[in-house]
Amino acid sequence: IARTREVIDSQVQVRTDFYVRNRVTVFGGRGEILSPQEVRVDDHAGRQHLLKTRNILVATGSRPYHPDDVDFSHPRIYDSDTILTMDHTPRHILVYGAGVIGSEYACIFTGLGIRVDLVNSREHLLDFLDTEISDALSYHLREQGCTIRQGEHYKRVTADDEGVTLELESGKKLRADALLWCNGRSGNTQNIGLENVGVAANSRGQLKVNERYQTEMDTLYAVGDVVGWPSLASASYDQGRFCAAAIAGDEVRQVTDVPTGIYTIPGISSVGRTEQELTEAKVPYDVGQAFFKNLARAQITGERVGMLKILFHRETLAVLGIHCFGYQAMEIVHVGQAIMRQPGENNTLEYFIDTTFNYPTMAE
Repeated sequence: IARTREVIDSQVQVRTDFYVRNRVTVFGGRGEILSPQEVRVDDHAGRQHLLKTRNILVATGSRPYHPDDVDFSHPRIYDSDTILTMDHTPRHILVYGAGVIGSEYACIFTGLGIRVDLVNSREHLLDFLDTEISDALSYHLREQGCTIRQGEHYKRVTADDEGVTLELESGKKLRADALLWCNGRSGNTQNIGLENVGVAANSRGQLKVNERYQTEMDTLYAVGDVVGWPSLASASYDQGRFCAAAIAGDEVRQVTDVPTGIYTIPGISSVGRTEQELTEAKVPYDVGQAFFKNLARAQITGERVGMLKILFHRETLAVLGIHCFGYQAMEIVHVGQAIMRQPGENNTLEYFIDTTFNYPTMAE
């Protein structure tokens, strides 16, 4: 946790230096949209600034979703933000919600030797992933001692000085020292003045945008978590860059083919289509596999768990999807992503056949 704070502070400083270097004026405080051309900022010193502008870009991010019937003020109930202020080590923790964030924290806590119950409202863990990869994560979580409960929905959460009880609609009652609630996120669009310009967010606080990142009002734009998918820092950076370029008169560009990076233990990363999607689309494909246990670098580091799948078209050999599970998966996937984005007939399996990779490496 201490290291996390250091990294966050360092990243904030890096961004601040960028603003200074590029002569971007930053007003720190609470902003409210007054009209299509005006934003008021109440700063930390109690002063008010009225900013007049041609365009407004909302990039307020998101926060953990809080249902009304769960008491998040209780010291034993956490979300993915407040868990970073935890000042004790629970022996047993419940994680409700087995999406990306819930799965990542479940891996962290099992890695610390804490007993974990991971409650998933769906029938499969991270069901948007390739089935084989999802199954591998389930296996390794269970092997590390995590109990996964699929297809369960909460009925009631009660907490006292000794612990937390999670009642499920199936009739089960789970008891632990603490509860981590990871059931989605909400866009930060409350009380920022959207009603003053006639723009409304959906039930999860997200704004609908077109291909230019415009909301219902032409001069109001939105990017990042506040627009929903894909809700990744990598995509948000590019959305902001592409949106600013379009406002300045450059070509309109969309964020597409975003690689998935899931920081479980081991990690997961993928880009392109899954086997299920290709099967449903009746695309004739084949699968190439490599197992980490056979790589010299994996044997050197001791990180032998994992595998890489390349899905390719049977006739054209075009690379259709890359799916990786294991150490350095988030770095490895970029090699495949670069080939998939090549123009014409350069995006085929031939690249991997004809190219010599460094040995010993994980990319090999």
